[in-house]
Amino acid sequence: MENKERIKKMTVVNNGFIHLVLDLAFVALALVLCIEAGEKGMASAGFIGGLMWIVWGLHVGGFMVIQPNQSRVLTFFGRYSGTVVDNGFFWTNPFYVKRKLSLRARNMDVPPIKVNDAGGNPIMIGLVLVWRIKDTYKACFNIDVETTAQPTAATQQNKSTVTQQLKGYDNFVSVQSDSALRKVASLYSYDNLEDKNEITLRNGGDEINRRLEQEISKHLDIAGIEVVEARINYLAYAQEIASVMLKRQQAEAIIAAREKIVEGAVSMVDMALKKLAADKVVEMDDERKAAMVSNLMVVLCSDEGASPVVNTGSIY
Repeated sequence: MENKERIKKMTVVNNGFIHLVLDLAFVALALVLCIEAGEKGMASAGFIGGLMWIVWGLHVGGFMVIQPNQSRVLTFFGRYSGTVVDNGFFWTNPFYVKRKLSLRARNMDVPPIKVNDAGGNPIMIGLVLVWRIKDTYKACFNIDVETTAQPTAATQQNKSTVTQQLKGYDNFVSVQSDSALRKVASLYSYDNLEDKNEITLRNGGDEINRRLEQEISKHLDIAGIEVVEARINYLAYAQEIASVMLKRQQAEAIIAAREKIVEGAVSMVDMALKKLAADKVVEMDDERKAAMVSNLMVVLCSDEGASPVVNTGSIY
């Protein structure tokens, strides 16, 4: 899409302090003419003085103060004339409509929403988004923030127009972020239940966040909004399957722990048999070795402490 934004540079002609001095001189001259007209009955002086007051009133409307990371979008009778991003005290054509637009980064915490992952499992997922306006033309003229904002009566009474516009952008970003989050969540599984190398929402980390950032950026490009950062900050199974999935995770954890225990037990039994044979402590046939292996495996793999039975007679 063609970039229609035009940055309007402020020059010495637009210096607000110079025009302020001119205004003061203008006011002084207008007062002198009005006084002369009153004292000497000079109608022409009074007429000129009145015109000068009208011109002064129009001239004062051209002043504007722009703070860091703020801007003014200028329109002249409905036609876009440029965007001022320079900081300071300036004067421009008083017939310009000067729309304030913040270029500062804004933070948004998107509440968790219920979606289905790639496996069809219902999950709850939320994100944190940092965004800012990058293209002032798109932000002002491509979306209708007044309609999008939908402020309450109390908001209309207590908040300025600029604040309402920011709320309008917040609402637009929230809706589009929700849509992008649903799409990304449906492309990945919550967890890798089968393929351990699969990228999932739980272990994807930076790659999932990067994909989410790209998807949200595509949705917000129409409004000239840049996504600074997007990351998942909440992820859980939905309530209806949370208990079942918890049991499955517990079962997987128990199986993994058992595998480690059995692996260690086999290693210890093998070491014990080799040590007994190397030191010639006792000679055992295959049947006695099998009995010893069985007893050691029961002792080492048992969940509870084993109660040994002391044999006081012959093992034969």
